[in-house]
Amino acid sequence: MTPVPAPEPESGPPARPATGRRRAAVPTLAIGCLDDVAPGSLLVAMPALTDPTFAGTVVLVLDHSDTGTLGVVLGRPSQVEIRDVLPGWADLAVSPGVFHVGGPCEADTALCLAVSSAAAAETDGGLRRVAGDVYLVDLDGDPADLHEQLTGLRVFAGYAGWSQGQLAGEIAEGAWACVPGRPGDVLSELAGPELWRQVMGRQTGRLGVLSTAPPDPSAN
Repeated sequence: MTPVPAPEPESGPPARPATGRRRAAVPTLAIGCLDDVAPGSLLVAMPALTDPTFAGTVVLVLDHSDTGTLGVVLGRPSQVEIRDVLPGWADLAVSPGVFHVGGPCEADTALCLAVSSAAAAETDGGLRRVAGDVYLVDLDGDPADLHEQLTGLRVFAGYAGWSQGQLAGEIAEGAWACVPGRPGDVLSELAGPELWRQVMGRQTGRLGVLSTAPPDPSAN
C-alpha cells in the first residue's frame, strides 16, 4: 500500500481506532451470521452500533479468515484529491476524484479498488480479484496498462480490521448485518447515509423495513 496524507472525512466524525464501541440501549436485531461474511460481501451497520467511526456505514469485506477480517468503509469521501498524491491514477478514478476514508487502520496508506470485466482482468498481473468483478489494484504498477480494462476505480486511505473472534461477537450483539455486495457499490457516488439506505432498500424482510429509518440512531 502506498503512503498518503491521512485525510479527514468530508463529512461526519474523523476516523479513530475501533475500540471502546458504544451501543445504543435498543433491542438487538441479530440478522445473518458469520458464515455469511466473505470477500465481496457487505457489513451494514445496525442501529445498535453507535461508535462514530462505524455508525451508519457500509463496509466492503476484502478478506476473511480464521485470523480476522479486513474491509473498507464505502461512501466516505475526504477532501484529499487523488491528483495531488497519485497523479497517474487520477484519470481512472470515478467522481468524486478524492481519497475515501476506508477505516481507522493505517490511515496513512492507500488501497485501491477497481471494477473490471473478468475476461480483461484475468490477463493482467496488476489486479487481484476480491470477488466477482471487484479487484484490488497494485498502485505501484503503470496505470496506462489498465486504462482500457477498468470501468473505474476508487482509492481509499486506511481500512477497517477485526481480530480473531471480534467480528463474530459484534454480529451476535446485533451491531452488523451481512448482505451481498455489488460491483456498483464500490463506485457509487452516494455518501454515508444515502449509500446505507440504498443497500438496505434492496434487502427483504426486517432489513428492508430498516431502510426507512435513520442509519445513525443519534440522528433521531
